[in-house]
Amino acid sequence: MGLNIKTILCCCSLLMMLGSAIAQTSTDSSSRNTIEKWEVLDITLTTKGSTQAPFAANVNAYFTHQGTGEKQTVPIVFNGNNDWLLRFSAAHSGEWNYQVEGDVPQLNGLRGRVQVIANDDPTNHGAMVLSPHNKQAFAYEDGSEYFLLGYELDWLFALDYANDQSTPKSEHLLSRIKEHGFNHVVMNVYAHDVSWQKDSKLAAHPEHEFGGRQDIYPFLGSNEQPDFSALNVAFFQKLDRSIQLLHDKRMVSHLMIYVWNKMVNWPDMNSDADNMYFDYVVKRYQAFPNIVWDISKEALFYGRADEAYIKGRIERLRKLNHFNRLVTVHDFNYCAKYPEQVDFISTQDWGYDIYNRMLDVRKRFADKVIYNIEHGGYEASPYEVFPGDYTDPEVVLRRNWMTIFAGVYSTYYWQANAWNVIIYNPFEQADASTHPKFNYFSAMSAFFERFAFSSFTPAPGKNGSGFTLVDEHDTYLIYVSKDNFQMSRGNWYLAPDGKKPKRTMQWFNTLTGELTDARDIQKGQLFISPWRKSADAILISQVAE
Repeated sequence: MGLNIKTILCCCSLLMMLGSAIAQTSTDSSSRNTIEKWEVLDITLTTKGSTQAPFAANVNAYFTHQGTGEKQTVPIVFNGNNDWLLRFSAAHSGEWNYQVEGDVPQLNGLRGRVQVIANDDPTNHGAMVLSPHNKQAFAYEDGSEYFLLGYELDWLFALDYANDQSTPKSEHLLSRIKEHGFNHVVMNVYAHDVSWQKDSKLAAHPEHEFGGRQDIYPFLGSNEQPDFSALNVAFFQKLDRSIQLLHDKRMVSHLMIYVWNKMVNWPDMNSDADNMYFDYVVKRYQAFPNIVWDISKEALFYGRADEAYIKGRIERLRKLNHFNRLVTVHDFNYCAKYPEQVDFISTQDWGYDIYNRMLDVRKRFADKVIYNIEHGGYEASPYEVFPGDYTDPEVVLRRNWMTIFAGVYSTYYWQANAWNVIIYNPFEQADASTHPKFNYFSAMSAFFERFAFSSFTPAPGKNGSGFTLVDEHDTYLIYVSKDNFQMSRGNWYLAPDGKKPKRTMQWFNTLTGELTDARDIQKGQLFISPWRKSADAILISQVAE
């Protein structure tokens, strides 16, 4: 495992209580810190006195790679008391020298060195980026495959907020999520509460309710009585823990900076307080390799923001986004109208015919990655939180598979994790019938470990009674629903005829991950799933060796 976040402190801060690794350092040109590639280093710089309007200060550390001359600008943010946080990570090994410049006189001219060494953790592949080989796929920074399997967990920031010492609930829940293949957590920086009626059963289990709390707020004061004159540094120090924990587990933090429909008392748009909050978030978290920026959940809904505001936020973010993390907007209408402004297109589509709808979006934006961030399938839980249009676990799973077979990435929602309700230990609940069906997605993750999603494209002309993906090696993946009696027509291209190479076939169970043995396809072959009527399946056909 690579190094965890390493905090170098010149004085005590809340981070000491939160258990970060601690060392002592000076800030002259002889100081040197060591960090592994794609890990995160925090250096705290301390002034002797207070700084007027510290959240409005513009201070950067300018890094230079000693060998290549590569430059990296790193924002420095106020971190409470007289402390300033310099957060650094790098994709290239070697010695990096830095010098601080900005409008805080006591910090100007400070110098230091960071030695970046090779990362010996084989699971650390760097940031999520756009694939250099496929315009409609993601990859890791080192070029390896990144199959995005999303998980909505909006209130993660609140789960261990009351615990100043550690994050046991977050650790437990994220471990369960990770071990079932999810690697992309969609989350809010902050959300307050939900406007819909809450399940009456929650009253007996307040430990599962995280909405409406007045002790959690990114500004001074509370959501009910806000003080927009300054930010609540302790809030962000605790948010650090969530994002670091995701990074340690090699999970992306898809960070939604705003949300309009969760009863948040936001400052006026484009006000000094609004800009202070927005800039601070972007500066503080961009060094994390696992960050992906999302301007706002449902950005143009609920009557708050208009196109000009979202455009202005994107432009503002781009100027501050020195680590070039990916940017999107949780609003399809905006992304569709201004695709050049986002790195990938996020869509919400609850349509029954989700396969064809996603296929149409993919065709429309042939040079963009498409991510269906919300498909209306919200798996049932012990509480009815927000049922959407589909709650049956198999239906939710199928909607994810249909999205993926259209060449689009997808997201899973479990009602007792996605919003204000969080059951952090779902498999320890007494009623086993209410446990989430994470195992369905374990099977999906394992499937795409074998078949690289970025290598396949939808082939609707060869769908027959299934849904087809094909790669350059003439491998076909055909998704077949459990109500399919047989694929007798439309799959003629798999049958041997003396002119085409012989092919093999095997079946994959989407519920269990079971895989049949491969066997040769015979002339006149009928394709009948061994799990007909019991589980959706995928027919895998490859050219025989």
